[in-house]
Amino acid sequence: MNPYTIVLADDHLLFRQGVRMIIEDSPDLKVVGEAGDGLELLDLLKKTSPHLIILDISMPNLRGLEAAREIKRLYPQVKILQLTMHKGLEFVQQAIAARVDGFLLKEDADTELMQAIAAIRNDERFFSPLLSAQLADLALGFSPSDPLSVREKEVAKLLAEGKTAQEIANLLFISIHTVRRHRANIMEKVNLKSRADLVRYALAQGYTSETPT
Repeated sequence: MNPYTIVLADDHLLFRQGVRMIIEDSPDLKVVGEAGDGLELLDLLKKTSPHLIILDISMPNLRGLEAAREIKRLYPQVKILQLTMHKGLEFVQQAIAARVDGFLLKEDADTELMQAIAAIRNDERFFSPLLSAQLADLALGFSPSDPLSVREKEVAKLLAEGKTAQEIANLLFISIHTVRRHRANIMEKVNLKSRADLVRYALAQGYTSETPT
């Protein structure tokens, strides 16, 4: 039987080595490549076609969530297990929006990694047991005080940080028309009149801690 092939993408070499050791204890799993950032990962995928990518959220050059969106666009058959230290609900929401197949906390990796791989290999989704409270909150939907969708929150954050519509389109791999539509929806949903209103709203909701430069 051909092995189930995996690519590791994390900017910490020692962590990649540890994950590789866990994986390769199983004779039917094989690590076929490693990348230290999102752009390196996309370049690697031009040369190899793994079954699964284990992908960190916090990487240089191209963040893990952005890389996940691009991978799902270019290689929809490739599965993605997001591996991160971030427990916040917003990261889970963004990962789900990026259509990842699993979300594993690094602190769970030593005990749950093989279970996560097995679930995804069986076309199931996997979430860290430690995320049960966040997933329960997510199942309840968005807070009435914050009616924006996950993508609208992303756009609002980037607008508040001073990004142009074209820059946001490039970052999120969407069209500039879509960015403008999201902006209009945001302004209408929360009754904003100006960009200054949007910045204040983004700060109040905790999307960003910085005012645009």
